[in-house]
Amino acid sequence: MTPDARNAAWGKITSLAARPDAGAIRALFAADPKRFSRFHRQGCDILMDFSKTSITEDVLKALLDLAEACQVMPKRDAMAAGELVNCTEGRAVLHMALRAPRSAGFKAKHADGSVEDAGASVEETLAAMERFTRAIHTGDIRGATGETFTDVINIGIGGSDLGPFMAGRALWTVRSPMRPLFLANADAHNWEAIRPRLNPHRTLMLVASKTFTTAETMANAHVVRGWLERNLGEMGARRHMAALSTNLEATAAFGVPSDRVFGFRDWVGGRFSLWSAIGLSIALSCGWNAFRQLLDGARVMDEHFLSAAPDRNLPLLLALITAWHVNGLGLKAHAVLPYDHRLSRFPAHLQQLEMESLGKRVTVSGEPVGRETGPVIFGEPGTNAQHSFMQLLHQGTTPVPADFVLVANPDHPYAENHRLLLSNGLAQAEALLRGRGPEEVAAEMRRAGKPEAEVERLLPHRVFPGDRPSTTLLLDRLDAFTLGQLIALYEHKVFCLGALWDIDAFDQWGVELGKQLAGSILPELAPAGSIGEHDASTTGLISRIRELQALKA
Repeated sequence: MTPDARNAAWGKITSLAARPDAGAIRALFAADPKRFSRFHRQGCDILMDFSKTSITEDVLKALLDLAEACQVMPKRDAMAAGELVNCTEGRAVLHMALRAPRSAGFKAKHADGSVEDAGASVEETLAAMERFTRAIHTGDIRGATGETFTDVINIGIGGSDLGPFMAGRALWTVRSPMRPLFLANADAHNWEAIRPRLNPHRTLMLVASKTFTTAETMANAHVVRGWLERNLGEMGARRHMAALSTNLEATAAFGVPSDRVFGFRDWVGGRFSLWSAIGLSIALSCGWNAFRQLLDGARVMDEHFLSAAPDRNLPLLLALITAWHVNGLGLKAHAVLPYDHRLSRFPAHLQQLEMESLGKRVTVSGEPVGRETGPVIFGEPGTNAQHSFMQLLHQGTTPVPADFVLVANPDHPYAENHRLLLSNGLAQAEALLRGRGPEEVAAEMRRAGKPEAEVERLLPHRVFPGDRPSTTLLLDRLDAFTLGQLIALYEHKVFCLGALWDIDAFDQWGVELGKQLAGSILPELAPAGSIGEHDASTTGLISRIRELQALKA
C-alpha cells in the first residue's frame, strides 16, 4: 500500500472518532441485543469479548482496512520468514521459532546475507535444557556436599526476570519439584530478603544475561557467588552455578562450568525470551513437562496468528482495539486486570513487553511518527485492584481502557471464593460500561431515607459516567498450555501495533542513555571520586549523598 492509502485509512479512523457518539457504549447495547454475539471471538482456548468497547461494524471495517493499508499481515509473514524486521539492529525476530518444532522450517536471515536454521539451534538448546533439568530433578546432578537441589534462584533483570518470574509464579505449586526465587534489583535489600530462606547446600544459582555484562545482574551474581563460596568453598560453589548467556569467555571466567551454559541467538529479544534458555528457571521449578506445555500453548497461538482471517485474528483485533482507543479516542493509558492471583506478575511482564516495544517516537525510516504510540500500561490482580486504582477508572476525568482476564475453573476446591472472584470481575466490567446516572443515584438515596438536602449535596459525588471501555479475555482454565497462549497473544498484539504505527517494536535504544550515565556516575559516588560535569541538580545530589554517607562512616 502507498503512503496515501495509509494516510487515507488513518483519516477514516480520525473521522469516525470525531463523531459526537464515538465513545458511547451503552447505547450500542440498547440498540443491539445481539451485540455480544457480533463482537466476541474465540481463538484457541481464549474467548475475547470486545463488545464493551465503542467499536461498531463501521469502526471495525475501518480498522481492518487500516491493517490492510499498513500491511500488517505481509509484515507478519516477513517476520515469520526470518527477514530483518528489527531494522535498527539488522536482526530477524523469531521468538516463534523457540516454541516450534524444527519441521516448521524457521530460518533466520542475517545482515551479512547468511541464513541460519533457527530450528536446529532451538532443538539443540531445548535438548540440553531438558537433560539438565531432568538430571537435577532425579538427583543425578547434586550440590557440592551431595545434597539434592531444592531451590533455584534466577539472577537477571528486565526480560531475564519479568517473563520467567511471571510464568513461574503462575505455574508453581507446592507439588512442583523446586522452589523458584528471583533476584533482579541491584538494591541488595532484595538479596537480604531472599538469603535467609536459602540453604547454600541445596541452592542452584542461574545467572541470566546474554552478554554476561549487565551491571545489575553481575553485581548480584558476585554477591550470591560470594555467599556460596563462603559456605562451600570456591570449587564447591561452581557446582551450584549455571548461566544463561552467549558469552562463553565471561561465564568461564566467572566459574560456570561450560556444560552448564545455555545460550540463545540474537534473533531472540529479551522481552520475548522466556521461551528460550531464559526460561530454564521455569523448567527447573515447575517441571520440564510444564515448560513444554507452555511452549506448546504459545505455538498454538502462533499458528492462529499466522493463519486466522483478519476479522477472526485475536492478536490483530486486540491491537486494533488499542489503536482505536489511543489514536481514535485519545486514551493514553491501559489497565490490565487479571482476576487470578497466579497472574499477579502478568501486568508487570506486559509493562515491559508493550512499553519497551512501543515507546517509540520515530518510524522505521527515522521520521517522526506523527501520532500517539504506546499507551502507559499498569495493572494489578483483581480483586486487589478494586481497592486501589479502580476509583480512577470509574470516576476519573479520562476513560482508561481495561483488559479483564477471567478464568472459569480454578485449580483449588474453594468454589465459593472463586464465584466471588468472578462476580467481582464481571461486575467491574459491567459497572465501567453502565455507570450510574443521577436519577438512579437519587432514587437509591431516597429509598435509604436520605433527606432531600443530603441527596442534592451528595448526588454529584455518587454519579458514575459509564461508557468506560473494556475487553474481557475468558479462559476455561489456567495451566501451562493456556498461559502460553495468553502470553503469545500479547506478543503478537505488540507486533501488530508496531506494524500499524510503522515503528521498530524490537529495539530498545531508550534504555541505553541511563545505563551510560550510570556508568560515569558510579565512580563519582566513591568517597574520593571526583565529580564530573552534570546538571546542577545531579551534581548537588551526588555531593549530598557523599556527605550523608561520610557521616555514617
